[in-house]
Amino acid sequence: MTKFWGMDIHETASFSLSARFDRTNPRGIHIGAESYVAFETVILSHDMTRRIHCDTWIGRRCFIGGKSIILPGVRINDESIVGIGSVVTRDVPPNTVVAGNPARILRKDVRLGPYGYLLNPSEL
Repeated sequence: MTKFWGMDIHETASFSLSARFDRTNPRGIHIGAESYVAFETVILSHDMTRRIHCDTWIGRRCFIGGKSIILPGVRINDESIVGIGSVVTRDVPPNTVVAGNPARILRKDVRLGPYGYLLNPSEL
């Protein structure tokens, strides 16, 4: 695991340099292996208006689309895709595709490769 400002980011995870991670509560950010966080995404782990500091989790082999916002306390489970510009307000089940504001499930039972690459059934 890589500790960057106290964040728990797996060494194989990758992210755009313009991605924004919450530095008010950096220990609350957790990103799993082979996940990718795209450009200008915001991942929050605190909310000053509600006075909460909580953990925000991104699982293994996830893809977080550009300009998305992940709210504090949300868990994005393994092998999930968050669409571009989504606002994730609730936990995302494993093997799903979500998108929108607020993010809703678009597709279930997907299989992903490294960094959220969507696999065809023939590639399994």
